[in-house]
Amino acid sequence: MNLSELSIKRPVLATVMVLIIIIFGIIGYTSLPVREYPNVDNPIITVHVSYPGANAEVIENQITEPLEQHVNGIPGIRSLVSRSSQGSSRITVEFELSVDMETAANDVRDKVSVAQRYLPRDADPPTVSKADADSDPIMQITVQSPIRSLLELSEIADLTVKERLQTISNVSAVEIWGEYRYAMRLWLDPIRMASFNITPMDIKSALDRENIELPAGSIEGDHIEQSIRTMGLMETPEDFNNLILIEDDFRIVRFKDVGYAELDAANRQNILRRNGIPMVSVVIIPQPGANHISIADEVRVRMEQMQKDLPDDVVLDVAFDNTMFIRASISEVEMTVLIAFALVVFIIFFFLRNWRVTLIPAIVIPISLVGIFFVMFLAGFSINVLSMLALVLSVGLVVDDAIVVAENIYQKVESGMAPVEASIVGSKEIFFAVVSTTITLVAIFFPIVFLEGMTGRLFREFSIVISGAVIISTFVALSFVPMLSSKLLKSGKKKSRFYEKTEVMFEGMNRFYNKTLLSFLSKKWIVFPVVILSGILIAVLWNTIPDEMAPLEDRSQITIRSSAPEGATYEFIRDYTDRISDIADSVAYDKESNITMIRGGWAMVRL
Repeated sequence: MNLSELSIKRPVLATVMVLIIIIFGIIGYTSLPVREYPNVDNPIITVHVSYPGANAEVIENQITEPLEQHVNGIPGIRSLVSRSSQGSSRITVEFELSVDMETAANDVRDKVSVAQRYLPRDADPPTVSKADADSDPIMQITVQSPIRSLLELSEIADLTVKERLQTISNVSAVEIWGEYRYAMRLWLDPIRMASFNITPMDIKSALDRENIELPAGSIEGDHIEQSIRTMGLMETPEDFNNLILIEDDFRIVRFKDVGYAELDAANRQNILRRNGIPMVSVVIIPQPGANHISIADEVRVRMEQMQKDLPDDVVLDVAFDNTMFIRASISEVEMTVLIAFALVVFIIFFFLRNWRVTLIPAIVIPISLVGIFFVMFLAGFSINVLSMLALVLSVGLVVDDAIVVAENIYQKVESGMAPVEASIVGSKEIFFAVVSTTITLVAIFFPIVFLEGMTGRLFREFSIVISGAVIISTFVALSFVPMLSSKLLKSGKKKSRFYEKTEVMFEGMNRFYNKTLLSFLSKKWIVFPVVILSGILIAVLWNTIPDEMAPLEDRSQITIRSSAPEGATYEFIRDYTDRISDIADSVAYDKESNITMIRGGWAMVRL
């Protein structure tokens, strides 16, 4: 007794097996993350070291070169690029695609820890970071106000917006761009310092000595004990201005004698503007494998709640939402799946002209497509453009087995055989043919898994989705289809009106096909020129059609990035970026917004 006969004799068992496939498929679908493309991590490791006050030559000799000498010995490195600039060193190490990301990161950390003993003591500890496909923000929220300063907006973004958004499930980090943090800025007058013979190191020593809070013990009584706190930290500009730098028998020199203190931003050499208005923005970075769409939906819900709690002059708005493109891409592919399903069902009905036979493969298609979601979940895949395209292609493949089995059983019924007997005999006749077809298809698509490089990583999900869908469809075609056929198909000679009216057309098609086939069989030599011509045409088109990693896509966005030469001031970069922004505004007439960001030695304009 084979699988088909067992399913026919035990229809409850066949139904339960299909229900299990559907239930597990639904579980997998609800658990899968949604993203635009498969999660492909480039094996790129970045080492960054900050050394405030050092010029590019010192950075190169004392930091970059020692790190390069140690990191160079790691196996599997494809390229190593370093950049030494004022106050910082950055080394980017790219590994071969076959190298595991975690292994590469651990190797780099080990080498950097060894090289750290050769670095200057005043330099900040090196930081090692991985290039992650999920490290880019998926959403940017602006915090704007016509009357508040950037310091106030930064405080609102930090204490209100960031605090509420970072509790969203599957959010890795919430960063603030264009942030201005409160700090006590000490402005020095070099002429007055020279007159008092005071150096910046004297001021730093005085701050380290006076601006400190130390434990002072406790006071113990008969019944209570109180800890003693020394109020040594300076908090206001007046405290810093009254700081004593020098005290002797003749004079007392305070900080206000050589400069002044003010409460201001810690760093004013960065700015973020939207349509020319300074602002602060909050960006959302997801965790690896997270569902980007569900995060974006939750962010919008919480934005509405926060907007009610904020002052009326503070406005929250979405400046950038990468999930728009994900939604559009997935929506288009989903529509393509529905259209393909409808066309397949229509074509089956048009040629078989029996709604009962048509209903059988129409049921099998969604079962196979739903079942593959559980396979995707087990493999750690996501719902993305490539996996959905695999489902589109699978619609035409998964229906083949069901059509072959149902049509063969239908022929037996038309010849006068009882539906149950026809289902057993018909499915047994083509059992091994269906299995061999499935093995052939899997043998074609599954080897894509073993492709090396970026192409192999991108199309790994594509390969497994198609192979899994074909295997599930074969199981359903050899179990559920014979059982359905034995229950749905009816024996009898009576045909529908649509069948009778189209019979003349199909008989003409059969006569034309038979005539053409006999003509080819009588002139077998024609086959060879056709094959040779087809081969030549394939070779010509293969060399003529341009190749690229992915098709060009217009997202209606323009991003202009610029970097300043070494030693350029913030004012120079700001003026240069303003000119770029003005030119972009004059060209882009239908732009939605103009976002300008200046930070460090680089700038960006996005339309």
